[in-house]
Amino acid sequence: MPVIRAVSLVLAHVPSLVRLGSKPVRALREVEQPIDYLRPYLRDWTAACAYAPNQVFIGNLGVDDLAARPAPWHRHPVVGAQRFGPDGEIMPEDEFLGLLAACDGFDLLALDRDVAERARVALDAHPVVGRESGRRAVPDGVAADVLRGRIERHHAVPLVGVEGRLLGAMLPGHEEDDTLTGQVLLENLACKATAALALRHLLARPGAIASGDVRYVISCGEEAVGDRYQRGGGNVAKAVAEWAGCARATGSDVKAFCCGPMHALMLAGALVRSGLDDDVVVLAGGSLAKLGMKFLGHVKHEMPILEDVLAGFAAHVSRDDGVSPLLRLDAIGRHEVASGSSPLAVVKALYSEPLARVGLTLLDVDRFSLELHNPEATEPAGSGNVPLNNYRTLASLAVIEKLIGREGIEDFVRARGMPGFSPTQGHIASAIPYLGHALRGLTEGGLTRTMFTGKGSLFLGRMTQLSDGISLVVERNPGRAGTA
Repeated sequence: MPVIRAVSLVLAHVPSLVRLGSKPVRALREVEQPIDYLRPYLRDWTAACAYAPNQVFIGNLGVDDLAARPAPWHRHPVVGAQRFGPDGEIMPEDEFLGLLAACDGFDLLALDRDVAERARVALDAHPVVGRESGRRAVPDGVAADVLRGRIERHHAVPLVGVEGRLLGAMLPGHEEDDTLTGQVLLENLACKATAALALRHLLARPGAIASGDVRYVISCGEEAVGDRYQRGGGNVAKAVAEWAGCARATGSDVKAFCCGPMHALMLAGALVRSGLDDDVVVLAGGSLAKLGMKFLGHVKHEMPILEDVLAGFAAHVSRDDGVSPLLRLDAIGRHEVASGSSPLAVVKALYSEPLARVGLTLLDVDRFSLELHNPEATEPAGSGNVPLNNYRTLASLAVIEKLIGREGIEDFVRARGMPGFSPTQGHIASAIPYLGHALRGLTEGGLTRTMFTGKGSLFLGRMTQLSDGISLVVERNPGRAGTA
């Protein structure tokens, strides 16, 4: 079996980009001063860093610790919260703007002089993407009047700070191509930058794979980069590999809506199992379009806009090293075309059927990781507590299969589930954020077996009414006992 050797998870706090999310752009068209409207609800970096779900995301806080914390979480910051954690970091906006510019190979993003200089100084001292990492330097900034001229002449997208200052401008890649507008390219660049940051964190871990040994990279983010003739042509994977110095790697993008990461991990495991590649990296960057997606509900309830971070992850899949948790390719759950769309049919296809195939039941799984959307972001907008609802459906399946009594549903949810803590960027939220916690539990803690599930809303593309789903079992390596 292939193994998952390491994972990294990162967040970039970008309050100034919230207004460029798809929902804010549409909802604030009639608002004369959208920045002034949003300002009272935007957090500073200190508040975002001390937000408990964000600390869970980078591994500084456990999922059970989050479940025990008083709610609402945004009113109870984590005392002594740290920027860096076992799995990654929460990067401030000033630095991330510089990282965007350093990832821009076509000089389409220009930053204000002062912004560029601050970002250069901070990034040069960064432990993962410092100058010694070999990354492209942050380009020199330009004067404010030059930025305003580009915005007027070329319809560049202005980047405006929370306080109303012009921070930069994103030029279009072509004057007549709707898929290369400044807005679309900024979304693509944000995806690349967050994925690149996650990959650099992965490569910087003690005992990590060397950049030159990465042979294949799979990107499973939601941005379908391309041009007017190849609107979803890709390839973010190779762009990120190049930036991170993986000179011997090639790669491709896997698209399956929110289910993309599960497909990508499955394919990575298959590449390793086949012997075609010894080391495969699966990664994804954040979705700028989903910033502020539920902001109207947050504003209505006089609370901070919690969807102010971009997420990214990277995972290393390799041959069995006798220590790292196994990715079991013999227990993959699939939502097939004929599986049906009822909740019971979906959970049977994704949980009980693949487990039964290898002689296991739901009670043989210590933790289930599924759609981990932060309920504090979704409930104010009327979208409910997605993880809790799904865990209860899964517990109901355990009742139907006579594994537990009906009175045991809530105990099942508490013991084998977890609170949602992920930003609402679907491909990220679908199970992946728990992977760092799971690897620690399966190697250093008391976990024996975990199960990860991603579901995709294929009907959003108007090509089919179907949904999608893939589940994966990750379990303790039996060889680990011999290495203790």
